[in-house]
Amino acid sequence: MRKQWLLLFTFGIILALALAGCGGQAKLGTKDNPIVMSFVPSGDTQEIIASGDKLAQMIQDRTGLVIDANVGTDYAAVREAMGAGKAHIGWLNTFNYVLAHEKYGVEVALVTVRYGSTSYKGQIIVRADSGIQSLQDLKGKVMCWVDPNSTSGYIVPRIMLKANGIDPDKDFAKTIEAGSHNNVVTQVYNGECDAGATYVDARSSVEKDIPDVKEKVVVLATTSEIPNDNVSFIKDFPKDTRDKIVNALLDIAKTEEGKQALNELYSIEGLEPADDSFYDAFRAELSKAGINIEELAK
Repeated sequence: MRKQWLLLFTFGIILALALAGCGGQAKLGTKDNPIVMSFVPSGDTQEIIASGDKLAQMIQDRTGLVIDANVGTDYAAVREAMGAGKAHIGWLNTFNYVLAHEKYGVEVALVTVRYGSTSYKGQIIVRADSGIQSLQDLKGKVMCWVDPNSTSGYIVPRIMLKANGIDPDKDFAKTIEAGSHNNVVTQVYNGECDAGATYVDARSSVEKDIPDVKEKVVVLATTSEIPNDNVSFIKDFPKDTRDKIVNALLDIAKTEEGKQALNELYSIEGLEPADDSFYDAFRAELSKAGINIEELAK
């Protein structure tokens, strides 16, 4: 009897070790292995962190999944974190998503809604007293960009400038990478830049702190339509878990608390389901402008 008990005990130890070796990591969405949700730093970082934490908690309340929210140091950091599996969900701007999909197989699940639309425009802004009346007047001036991976704060405005005979790499006296849309607006307001590129209408995001911003800073030009930013998941993210999170976010977007958090996050009015084909027209526009996504993804 003792020999049989010893054999069973030994077998139990071996089985436990084998199971530990095969599945040592805790289940995704638990305290020991939380789902990481990352946001791009397109606005005020502290506000994004606060609203991101609220959304993470609301998702957890609805699904039981543990979500850790963070803000990347820049746009590319979020994309690369998803590529490395260090972030599972990304709230990605348009260009960053297209690149992440090409490079790492990241998949969109939800697209944002603002002003009743799933598309938006970029804009170039100047001080009202700058004397700048046209895009051609920007030559020799100081230009503020958001980030090289920003769709409306860099990529698309540069395409528009080139179409109007302005070389964004040669025709400015100086260029400044401000890091966020809020910073671009503020730096133009303060006269640190003669002009800047942002989404329409990023001035509203700093109006609380700068009440006269729309009087002192005016829109010089707007770009063509751009498909909105999104909520994306890494390749091979468990489908059942993804469905729970997507359904939770759609439900959150209908509540007053959720609407407030989304508005504080990125001025989002709502969320709609989407797939990768939503961005095909944008890819075509990039291709026409000579931007090769496949080459950039290498």
